[in-house]
Amino acid sequence: MTILHLALAADWEAAVRAGEYRVSTLGRTLEQEGFIHASADRAQLDGVARNFYAAVAAPLVVLTIDEALLDGEVRLEVPPGAQEAFPHIYGPVPVHAVTSVEPFSL
Repeated sequence: MTILHLALAADWEAAVRAGEYRVSTLGRTLEQEGFIHASADRAQLDGVARNFYAAVAAPLVVLTIDEALLDGEVRLEVPPGAQEAFPHIYGPVPVHAVTSVEPFSL
């Protein structure tokens, strides 16, 4: 299964240098949040972008992640206030688990 994650392009570039991605969501790390937020499909990702990234002026990218290449567990969970389950990645994302990186704009 593939899952999607919306990222600041600068955070992804730093991950490529480090070998792994450790940003949970806008302004929060894996260590702070406990997991990395992700989306099951493009519709979920677009909703996340509208609700949480609308004011972001920095370049954004969509990471397509191959769940089979992750070391950490992926759990489908319903966040507080949400009506649907989202994939949460419990661990860093190795760079090799990202199968594509596409520019994103709202």
